[in-house]
Amino acid sequence: MSVDCIPIFFLLFLISFCKADDQLTHEKPLTHRDMLVSKSGYFALGFFSATSSNKSYYLGIWYHGLPGPRTVVWVANRDNPITTPSSAVLTITTSSDLVLAASDGHNIWKTASSITAGAVRAHAVLLDSGNFVLRLPNGTDLWQSFDHPTDTILPTMNFLFSYKAKVAAQLLAWKGLDDPSSGDFSYRSDPSSPYLQVMIWNKTIPYCRMGVWNGEPVAGATLSTNTSSILYQTIVNSGDKFYFKYTISDTYRSRASHLTTLVS
Repeated sequence: MSVDCIPIFFLLFLISFCKADDQLTHEKPLTHRDMLVSKSGYFALGFFSATSSNKSYYLGIWYHGLPGPRTVVWVANRDNPITTPSSAVLTITTSSDLVLAASDGHNIWKTASSITAGAVRAHAVLLDSGNFVLRLPNGTDLWQSFDHPTDTILPTMNFLFSYKAKVAAQLLAWKGLDDPSSGDFSYRSDPSSPYLQVMIWNKTIPYCRMGVWNGEPVAGATLSTNTSSILYQTIVNSGDKFYFKYTISDTYRSRASHLTTLVS
């Protein structure tokens, strides 16, 4: 081998070795030094601190590779921060649960599945939609972050406002720009109303009514944005379930498309 080729070979080796993956497996946990990146590079999942001086760390999902401040769209442990990031690790257990734990064995955050110990092990994958999915080898999804939003609605997410006339999903604002813990304002349905309506709440006090369902089983709207994209809104009431779904034309051309971020 030519001596001139050694630096190039070594550089290619480093690029291959450092390439981020989009999957988490039982054999390959995620530490504070690791990061999952979706297949096309739109989103990343890893550990972050809201500010450089903050001593609280979180497991979250954000837009990957964009200039400027990090835009976080989902946080796992927003009300239970990590104080020692070097000790935190995200693993998949033999019972196919996602567990974020500290070195002392304390669980900081976890999912719950109905899979029994010894069953076929699941893996988790970060999709280009920004959805983090816990999945069995046969393609069955056990859990997904889209079912547990924090303060942001992303395109293709089914945002379930109510299930069997009870509040299901909701958005909770960050407490502050540098604090992702649960704030005072929420975006959810009104369980006390005889009509399906969407409200913004200040704790338990109604703050603003966003809209009332018109009775149609499926309704839609097309809205132009300030770019070349078009926003499509679909409202579905299937009896037990009432949910919104949004899609955007050329969603990932700008690689920064999100629909609703509730701010305090």
